Amino acid sequence: MVTLVNRAKMATATTGTGTVTLGSAASGYQSFANAGVSDGSTVRYVIEEGNNWEIGTGVYTSTGTTLTRNVLESSNSGAAITLAGAAEIYITATSEDLSSAIKVSSQVISADTTVSATQNAVSVGPVEIADGITVTVATGGRYVIV
Repeated sequence: MVTLVNRAKMATATTGTGTVTLGSAASGYQSFANAGVSDGSTVRYVIEEGNNWEIGTGVYTSTGTTLTRNVLESSNSGAAITLAGAAEIYITATSEDLSSAIKVSSQVISADTTVSATQNAVSVGPVEIADGITVTVATGGRYVIV
């Protein structure tokens, strides 16, 4: 699972296709660390430079302030874009993050369901649990019926 934070956007003078060294926060934004990204966290990022863009996941390192690049899609046929030293990089949610967070379902829970310790679940009532079906919420997990 990726770490998502608000308003984290940084400049980078990195060139090439490797690990990005993060510079200062863009005007009006905060650094990854100030936004709450911890050392070793995996984030979803977008890099933009001119007309080139890249979306991926990366591991943030606070020492040296770097971000690895695992490209998911890009303007370079899905490969890492070649940075020229004037890019901006920010943390964002993608459709993949949202589709795993939002589910459309019926009003009847008809299969055994477990909400793990690292998950949140929500249903909009009324909700019926079919006969013989178990809904389990692990310690640390949350299930809310609105």
